[in-house]
Amino acid sequence: MSIAGGYYKAVDAAAAAGCDCVQVFTKNNNQWRAKPISDDDVDRFRGALKSQKIRQPISHASYLINLASPDDELWKKSIDAMVIELQRADLLGIPFVVMHPGSFTTSSEEAGLKRIAKALNEIHKQTPGVGSQVLLENTAGQGSNLGRRFEHLATIIDKCRHPDRMGVCIDTCHTFAAGYPLDTEDEWKATVKELNLVVGLACVQAIHLNDSKKPLGSRVDRHEHIGRGEMGLNPFRHLMNDRRFARKPMYLETPKGEEEGEDLDVINLRTLRGLIEKN
Repeated sequence: MSIAGGYYKAVDAAAAAGCDCVQVFTKNNNQWRAKPISDDDVDRFRGALKSQKIRQPISHASYLINLASPDDELWKKSIDAMVIELQRADLLGIPFVVMHPGSFTTSSEEAGLKRIAKALNEIHKQTPGVGSQVLLENTAGQGSNLGRRFEHLATIIDKCRHPDRMGVCIDTCHTFAAGYPLDTEDEWKATVKELNLVVGLACVQAIHLNDSKKPLGSRVDRHEHIGRGEMGLNPFRHLMNDRRFARKPMYLETPKGEEEGEDLDVINLRTLRGLIEKN
């Protein structure tokens, strides 16, 4: 949700749409600089969470951050920016910050994964008293983006000195676009089994709910409204009724807007909740 007008506005918007949880950017996601968070910002945001009964807020790190970069200047700048992201989240009482692992660009997949882990070790070293944790998000795998394979996420966490300060955010669109089939019950079970074996379901702290504009294995990240893309409703039906994910917070990242005067977030939420089977 947008924080325009104040962080608490995002909480109010989430409540108005019927959400139980909320994801925000704590700063402009396409700028390095960030306006300081005031005491009033903190009080209003935390107060809104309590009054609106919105649980499990998370934030998303800037898209400019690239911890896999072989360019030392950008790599160090990304480390500094991620430290600030964690500090801002901690100030607001947000327990997790989602980040894309990064792109290896002119290096290699192996070098990029090592670079990310090294950066995270430095970030953790610089934030000893910060409670907010990093959640690595799986990606569609466009270009040299790392994170399209569950093994990428596991490798990064395994190389970190503080794996207890790490977790994973799984995006449905990214999973599908990366080539993991989710349509039939057997496909769903096989993909979740692989996720559990490679990463561990206990590491999954958040789920992004998005359909995909592009087909299975396209490695193109284009979000679509629930049930209106290449994925269809079946993957979401499986997810909504899988008890292993019943207590995992889920966040819409579908396009914003209205349809026939109704908020599209409301429409997507209704679609998802309509897939839950009554016992």
